[in-house]
Amino acid sequence: MTRLIQIKKGNRWSVAMVEEPTVRLLDHCSSIYELAVSALAGGSKLSELARQKAGNEVVGYDLIYTGESEWRALPAIDHPDEPARCLISGTGLTHLGSARNRQSMHATTTEDLTDSMKMFRWGVDGGRPGDGCIGIAPEWFYKGTGVALRGHGEPLEIPSYADDGGEEAEIAGVYIVAPDGRPYRIGMATGNEFSDHQFEKKNYLYLAASKLRTCALGPELVVDPEFESISVTASIERDGKVYWSKTFRTGESEMCHSLQNIEHHHFKFEGHRRPGDVHVHFFGTDCLSFSDHVRLQDGDVTQVAVDGFGRPLRNPVHLDRSIPAVVKVIPLR
Repeated sequence: MTRLIQIKKGNRWSVAMVEEPTVRLLDHCSSIYELAVSALAGGSKLSELARQKAGNEVVGYDLIYTGESEWRALPAIDHPDEPARCLISGTGLTHLGSARNRQSMHATTTEDLTDSMKMFRWGVDGGRPGDGCIGIAPEWFYKGTGVALRGHGEPLEIPSYADDGGEEAEIAGVYIVAPDGRPYRIGMATGNEFSDHQFEKKNYLYLAASKLRTCALGPELVVDPEFESISVTASIERDGKVYWSKTFRTGESEMCHSLQNIEHHHFKFEGHRRPGDVHVHFFGTDCLSFSDHVRLQDGDVTQVAVDGFGRPLRNPVHLDRSIPAVVKVIPLR
């Protein structure tokens, strides 16, 4: 399995293959995007092209991972020319636990069947169609653009206007759209989708706005990983100790929608097939610390560890305590 990492030192950007406990830099390759574009142009596989470009320069991974190296870890994908051409989105209500969390968040009585639970049941009934068939559409949400992406070790922000911030440990698919408009999956990466669950809890219609927060991806992009049944451990550290932790399973056999169905319903939209665009799509989670009444604090560290996806993704939490100011729009008269 090929694992790639994007790193930066000063004004130098590079891609490296993970060869624990080191990473091997690729020659003449400054981004995974560039590597993917080259693979499309040459009709080659991404993993084969990466091996062909593997150079002689090797760097220790430990110091990069801990932030003590001159090399800094970047998000597992980005659009090097224009961050806005990286669309971040996701599919919710894919796991049983996510439906229970949402049901308890929005139900007014124990007898209520919320729209969330109805949609989850639709997925159970029609989310795994046969080959060549189209299944029921899953929930889809917009997360933002590449401006919101953070890499391993970078802070996830709880902005001053937010009610809260909470980890969402997930796997995300990473895609590029070819010149002919066909989407290609570059690989998958460990992700922390990070949302404002307290704001969402006020009213279901706040769901869309609760997603407009920073999120993290990486540190590694895994090319063509196993996605059947994977163990994920989400944890929160406070004052140097594990404050909360849970393990769950994700992957196609743990979800009510097939990967094919999720990808179809994202890329069926013509606007999502713009040549040259990058897409990051989160596949959902099965547990939230918010459901256990955990409120993240400034300085907490979130960690997402996914079996087979390399080193865990770790991000400190930064709480903006400034007083929100009115954003005034100026008429252009």
